[in-house]
Amino acid sequence: MGERPKRPRPVGKVGLRFEPHPQSDMADVPLLIEFAPHTSFYRERERVSQLPIIRNGPAGTFVVFPRGLRVSLPTDQIIFADDTGGYARVGFGGMQFAGSEEGRLVFVRIRELFPEDQLSPARRHKMLLDPQWVATIAVDGRPVWSARSPSR
Repeated sequence: MGERPKRPRPVGKVGLRFEPHPQSDMADVPLLIEFAPHTSFYRERERVSQLPIIRNGPAGTFVVFPRGLRVSLPTDQIIFADDTGGYARVGFGGMQFAGSEEGRLVFVRIRELFPEDQLSPARRHKMLLDPQWVATIAVDGRPVWSARSPSR
């Protein structure tokens, strides 16, 4: 029997690997959000400085919708991202789907993926998404929410 594939993880200090992984690896992504059709990514460029910047955190990452809406994502939690299939898919390593609250999908930070000195002190510990922005949510490879049947 072959070895179980390793869980995708951040590359470098705060860099991200924005390349597609084979479908078989998706079961190893703790939280996978597939966004609505025609979405894509935008990632701000890392700022280069001659001075040491402490606790600034990584550059911003956004899901971009067809009419230009940009929704911020917690860059330091992203372990997988792909938008080559006509929609954005994002895997998070230390976030958990917590259900819905006041009509929004709720995701909470349950662990950090980087040392504290590499993270922004202003980072949010809860991410709220409009259900219209999301097609599906999977936890450890199992679907737990779908726009077609949101009551799951």
